[in-house]
Amino acid sequence: MKKLFLIIGAPGSGKTTDAELIAEKHPNITHYSTGDMFRAEVASGSQRGQLIDSYVSKGNLVPIDIVIETIVGAIKKAPTEVVVIDGYPRSGEQMTELDKYLATESEVELVNTIEVEVSEEVAKDRVLGRARGADDNVEVFNNRMKVYTEPLAQIQEFYTQKNILKKINGERTIEEIVNEMDKFIQSRI
Repeated sequence: MKKLFLIIGAPGSGKTTDAELIAEKHPNITHYSTGDMFRAEVASGSQRGQLIDSYVSKGNLVPIDIVIETIVGAIKKAPTEVVVIDGYPRSGEQMTELDKYLATESEVELVNTIEVEVSEEVAKDRVLGRARGADDNVEVFNNRMKVYTEPLAQIQEFYTQKNILKKINGERTIEEIVNEMDKFIQSRI
């Protein structure tokens, strides 16, 4: 059975870097970033990539059917027992759809959702400081932050009720954050 960990956090919270570093330390953990999955699809020039780009370039959410298809495919194809996905869920609908899918799936168990907490100010400084692409400007950041924060209370409540939400302070050194997250994941597998 695949053990799934979801890592959520604001744009610039460090969730992708944290997950990458943990996966590098453990050969039994595969890491996927929804952002990386979407960027790879866009870079491929495929029809799906063009569709994804039409949403992502404006800081908007990719339609749920494309997201679930992409994520479920990745989990099932993962070469390891433990899968860490960051940047998901980003909406109540994404959370609900994944939950519905997992309820009927005997091969995958959602073990925990980990929230990397940072203030909006820290997130903005990090995103605008890295300026990785066209989606890293103030207007798009503000939209991405709004898209992240609007459903956050619903997502937190949902996973808290299931007793699988773990919050981690993302305003420390990468080493401190990764060590705490890694110890937590190891304790759950």
